[in-house]
Amino acid sequence: MSDTVQKAMATRRRVLGDAHVDRAEAMKTAFDEPFQALITDAAWGHVWSRDTISLRERSMLTIALLAGLGNDHELAMHIRATARTGASREDVMEALLHVAIYAGVPRANHAIKIARETFAEMEKA
Repeated sequence: MSDTVQKAMATRRRVLGDAHVDRAEAMKTAFDEPFQALITDAAWGHVWSRDTISLRERSMLTIALLAGLGNDHELAMHIRATARTGASREDVMEALLHVAIYAGVPRANHAIKIARETFAEMEKA
């Protein structure tokens, strides 16, 4: 495993948690392995592992982008990741307020619903 891939996996585990990464790795097949390698290298190795901004800031940016684009499944996953990135509920709301202005109120409204449900699930766990 290259240094970049090792760093990428360490960052991925730090942000998403060991349980999530272990599940994703266990579900990987020969068919989707090239895609998994791509996102590990590009997203986790070349973007999330950079030290120019904090994981908290990356988390907020990611949440805003996912909400603005309507990527709901990924949004819930990154809301859960705030427990490890340091982004607070207030940070999430600030990101979603930007979504309302720059991507549209319906996108933000739906993302707020997902955030509320995800935070409630996190409280139960």
